[in-house]
Amino acid sequence: MYLTTDKKKKIFKDHGFAKSGKDTGSPESQIALFTDRINHLTKHLKVNKKDYSTQLGLLKLVGKRRRLLDYLYNKDIERYRAIIAELKLRR
Repeated sequence: MYLTTDKKKKIFKDHGFAKSGKDTGSPESQIALFTDRINHLTKHLKVNKKDYSTQLGLLKLVGKRRRLLDYLYNKDIERYRAIIAELKLRR
């Protein structure tokens, strides 16, 4: 698989706004992980246009990320704005 344990740790460290070294459950960490997976699947679908199962998985991931972003927006707007700026997402 393209996403190894070391790569996940790097994602959590760089973009997760981790409160501790093992913080993988915070919304920011999950959003960063989903964003990396979404970018990978988007590149895959540009090459393999008829891979509909991957397309369905991509849409589910986008929905999960959107729900986490909505949760963060309602819970703490400053954390939401920080993760949007860090990952260069558009709303």
